[in-house]
Amino acid sequence: IISELKPGRSVDLQDIKKEPIKKKELDELFKLSGSYEALFSRKARKYRILGLHEKNMSEEDYRKYLLEDYTFLKRPVIIANEEIFIGNNKESVAEAKVALKR
Repeated sequence: IISELKPGRSVDLQDIKKEPIKKKELDELFKLSGSYEALFSRKARKYRILGLHEKNMSEEDYRKYLLEDYTFLKRPVIIANEEIFIGNNKESVAEAKVALKR
């Protein structure tokens, strides 16, 4: 996706496997996205393994799991010009591409 986006300026990449997301960073993403649920990936293997698909999760639950395991974070998360783009669906990637060119 990075090669597809071709960012025209310097970009900060964070390998969340090696450098897990911090509370402050996650809370900043929350402010931009409006919810922790929007950042949460239901495709993560642990989502089903832990039976989370059977639970009615609150925003605090989403936050807790996002901080516990990087696989729960929907990726990529792109911030450009105070806008956030979450996930790898075509629409989000296309919108991020436009924002990165501004």
